Amino acid sequence: MPDQAASLRLLAQEKAVGKQELPRPETDNYGPTVVAVTSGKGGVGKTSLVVNMGLILAQRNQRTVIVDADLGLANVEVLLGIVPPYSVHDLLFGHKTIEDILAKGPFNLKIIAGGSGFQELANLEQSQRERLIGALSFFQDKSDFILIDTGAGISRNVLGFVAAAEEVVVIVTPEPTSLTDAYSLIKVLAKFEIHERVFLVVNQAVNEQEAFLTAEKITFVANKFLQNIKINYLGFIGKESIVSEAVKNQNPFVLMYPFSQATKSVAQITTNFITLLGKDDHNLVLSKRGGMKGFIQKLVKLFR
Repeated sequence: MPDQAASLRLLAQEKAVGKQELPRPETDNYGPTVVAVTSGKGGVGKTSLVVNMGLILAQRNQRTVIVDADLGLANVEVLLGIVPPYSVHDLLFGHKTIEDILAKGPFNLKIIAGGSGFQELANLEQSQRERLIGALSFFQDKSDFILIDTGAGISRNVLGFVAAAEEVVVIVTPEPTSLTDAYSLIKVLAKFEIHERVFLVVNQAVNEQEAFLTAEKITFVANKFLQNIKINYLGFIGKESIVSEAVKNQNPFVLMYPFSQATKSVAQITTNFITLLGKDDHNLVLSKRGGMKGFIQKLVKLFR
């Protein structure tokens, strides 16, 4: 991926010399915290974490938007049992507005279906790029968290979303292949020095000890061989049959089983995440990188 690597290097160089090429929003010094949730391999429960964590945030009166950026699949809407009216593709090519393409979930959770709209980023004309930036900047002062559900692995698309986001959460399972692939992803992020830290969640662990040992393995290797990135362990979600039952019923376990251990685990992971990010006097997390507008500007730049 020579083009993507060149774009990532450019972002790293700008960061190293203290430049801020992407302008901050003129109307607001702070924007929503944009979080890319990703994984080294598929099938580890990434989308389930995004949906249930988004619901926990929304329950806590945090204005939360989920962007389904897994270009090959549309699992967010499946897990929520909803059908988004339109996608980003309709925004760019079908003359729809940002309000038109929004789907609404429980607790006023908002969902944006990405689909082929994001896939076309590399081929957009300047006017379409500006339309996308302007449209998604709608959330600049109307949201507190933007959760980006990326694809898995280290493809061009995944790295583009991860590099453009303000924070990154990597989800992993105790399986050796998941560990290896997650470390490979973190290694790429460290190489280009785009992110100084990564948040880690362990899923499908038998118990707390297995989860801790899994996180410790990645942290130990990263500390030994990667000098430019810090791993922050957020917690774990255990193996529970209710998780798969919730998926089958297209009803997130946070809603279907609100008193389950899985729900308590995601609630604790969310609390840990907010605590590590830091809060302002109004109990809202402050973004320092331009929020949604900065994210979209970076994303468009990376896909040029």
